[in-house]
Amino acid sequence: MTQETTPNLLIIGGTILDTEKGTERKADILIQNGLIADIGNGLDAAGAETYDASGKFISMGWMDMHVHLREPGQEHKETIETGCNAAAFGGFTAVACMPNTTPPIHTRDVVEFIIERASSTPVDVYPIACVSKNREGESLAEMADLAAGGAVAFSDDGSPVQDTGLMRHALEYGAMLGMPIINHEEDLPLGPKGHMHEGEVSTRLGLTGIPGLSEEIMIARDILLAEFTGGHVHVAHISTAKGVDMVREAKAKGIPVTTEVCPHHFTLTDKEVETSGFDTHTKMHPPLRPQYDIDGLKAGLADGTIDAICTDHAPHASFEKEVEYISAPFGILGLETAWGLTGREVIADGTLTTAQAVHKMTITPRDIMHIDLPRIEKGALANLTIFDADTEWVFEKDDIKSKSVNTPFVGSKMKGRAWAIYNKGQLVKNA
Repeated sequence: MTQETTPNLLIIGGTILDTEKGTERKADILIQNGLIADIGNGLDAAGAETYDASGKFISMGWMDMHVHLREPGQEHKETIETGCNAAAFGGFTAVACMPNTTPPIHTRDVVEFIIERASSTPVDVYPIACVSKNREGESLAEMADLAAGGAVAFSDDGSPVQDTGLMRHALEYGAMLGMPIINHEEDLPLGPKGHMHEGEVSTRLGLTGIPGLSEEIMIARDILLAEFTGGHVHVAHISTAKGVDMVREAKAKGIPVTTEVCPHHFTLTDKEVETSGFDTHTKMHPPLRPQYDIDGLKAGLADGTIDAICTDHAPHASFEKEVEYISAPFGILGLETAWGLTGREVIADGTLTTAQAVHKMTITPRDIMHIDLPRIEKGALANLTIFDADTEWVFEKDDIKSKSVNTPFVGSKMKGRAWAIYNKGQLVKNA
């Protein structure tokens, strides 16, 4: 992976994929001073670096709307810089980071710190601020001030907003600000101290489980609150088929609800905990579910119920994961493997077309959080991802750009690769 400041660049031979317009065309792109100066065939630019994108697609830069960058306070797991390196390798020019840092993103100064810290990286970082002060679920954070500082949404992710009254008020304030409330959907009393999905496998292994019901009850509550308040609720990392059904029905009624899914949830089942020999890299939150739920997630992707594909990129240091299963924290890396798993699991089998998958990683995340789209047109800031959906490759430990290494996918086959990104006048090439 190489990164260089390249204000002038000529990208030749690629196919521009515009999922907003539903078009694709082969054309060169000339970038001057970080702006798209021209788009056409046979372009020439004396003195500019040339990138050959033959056989590859070019789209607006991808966005992951759900990552954990850990800074401030947990830099032993990840920093904004290393998280952005992982994002660039994965093809992302933008990420939205969750607020479970130390201190949490519950005051404007932390929002502004993160934005400033990321300013020199080739990846745009959009902070998601806390719903509640200190993420304690007791009183609302200063939501208007956080929004004024640059927050794009509100969440207590890592924990649900358990208190129904607080969630109601959050949605009411969110509606006034025109911003979504992203909830980790889990009714905690239904799965206290659980470590994996509650079902046949957990029973056989003797591990305390987290039932799908705990997610579904909270989704139902939040849909009712969204209908009552008019506030936009976004269901984080949905993982059950019944949850998808409820979101589908709510959308049909016009209730303001959106949702996202992570590649690990449509790739692995709860059986992986057993077959891996209790590998703590299979421990995530929400947990891996049975095949029935994977089928429901894919159906939700195919019919548009699930709006976005994200990663829930959650780095943990090796010493934190190299413990007994019940003592390990939840979470795995996701930025580096997102596209390869999406290609392998939902493009290759026809669940989504390449254009549909890209749409869920470019336009819908930005629409949900009301972030301007980086269009591919003359005069626009160049914000691009260069990729294909066909290359078969094996993800190795050397491909991990995160500061942590907690992923179950080392040695796994991938299909589709992000080859480069261009953003903020910087070119990052992955090969």
